[in-house]
Amino acid sequence: MTAIDPVEPGRRERKRLQQLDHLADTAWALFEAEGYEQVTMERIAQVADVAKGTLYKHFPVKEALLRHRFHRELREGEAEGRRILAAEAPGPARLRRFMAASADWSERNRRYLPAYLQFRLGEPRRAGAAVERSGLEPIFAELIADAQAAGAFRQDIEPAALAVYLEFLYLAALLRWLGGAADSLPTEMDKMLSVFLEGLACRA
Repeated sequence: MTAIDPVEPGRRERKRLQQLDHLADTAWALFEAEGYEQVTMERIAQVADVAKGTLYKHFPVKEALLRHRFHRELREGEAEGRRILAAEAPGPARLRRFMAASADWSERNRRYLPAYLQFRLGEPRRAGAAVERSGLEPIFAELIADAQAAGAFRQDIEPAALAVYLEFLYLAALLRWLGGAADSLPTEMDKMLSVFLEGLACRA
C-alpha cells in the first residue's frame, strides 16, 4: 500500500462537484422563486448553509452560478441530444434540428440569458478552461465534420474554423432576438442557418 491513496483525489473531486451542484441548484431555486435580480449572493449562501467565503470561492458572481447550471444541463442532455440528431441525415437537416432544439431551450430560459451572455462574453478564453465553456464549438465542429464526411458540405475548410463562424452567427441571432429585433427565435435561427449554408448569393 502506498502512502497516498490513489482513490482519494477522485473522492475529493466528487465532493467538490457535489458542492458546486448544491450551490448552483440552491441559487436556481431562489432565482425561480424570488426573481433573479432580487436574489443576492448573501441570500444564496444563507439558504445553501455555507459561509459567504465558500460561495465566493467557487462562484464570484451570480452569473457564474447560471453558467454552472446551464453547462451542466448541456452535458446531461448530450446523450439524448445525440440520439435525436442521429435520426436526421448529416448536413443541413441535422443542423436545423439542433438549432430548433436550441431555440426551444433559449425561449424557456429567456429571462436569464442577457445576464448569462454578458458574463460569458466578458470572460477571457484561456488555456485549460474547457470545463467552463458551453461546448457549442465542439458540437458544431462534429456536426460539420460528419456532414463533410457524408459529402454534404464542402471540405476545403476545416470543421474547427467553420464551427467558429457558425458560433458567432448563432450568437448574433440570439442577441437580435433578445434585443427585440426578431420576434421569433426559431425563425431567426433558421434565417441565420440559411445564410451559413447558402451564403449571400442571389437565388435564381
